[in-house]
Amino acid sequence: MGMATAGNKDDRAPEIGASATVDLEVRESDCANALSLSDDSRDQFPAVFATTRMIALMELAGARLMHPLLQPGEMSVGAHVDVSHTAATPIGAKVSATANYRGRDGELFVFDVIAHDPGGEIGRGTHKRAIISRERLLTGAARRA
Repeated sequence: MGMATAGNKDDRAPEIGASATVDLEVRESDCANALSLSDDSRDQFPAVFATTRMIALMELAGARLMHPLLQPGEMSVGAHVDVSHTAATPIGAKVSATANYRGRDGELFVFDVIAHDPGGEIGRGTHKRAIISRERLLTGAARRA
């Protein structure tokens, strides 16, 4: 996969290597057991920081790097996530997720993402975001209902 930084119809981008970090104190509502979609006891998850919440924190870090690029009526959205969640984090611990801007892949903005808790690294991977029209997104979503 080649990264492109020039020649796109829209050359807006953060500076290569720019980073943003967001923090979260893990609450009960951030745990895997709070996000269960099933009443079947075999589908119950543990009371530790959920992978989905770690990914959300990583996405937020990437989105913050894109704030200065957005024009009125635009927003950034997650388009791809490829991460590993490698350690469990308990309720009450602070988790930090950092996104480092790596470059463009066509229309997508590519970030290396990593998350830590007080014990060290808990996850890492790649995240891609796109800039889109908020109205177009909502109109397209409504058509799917």
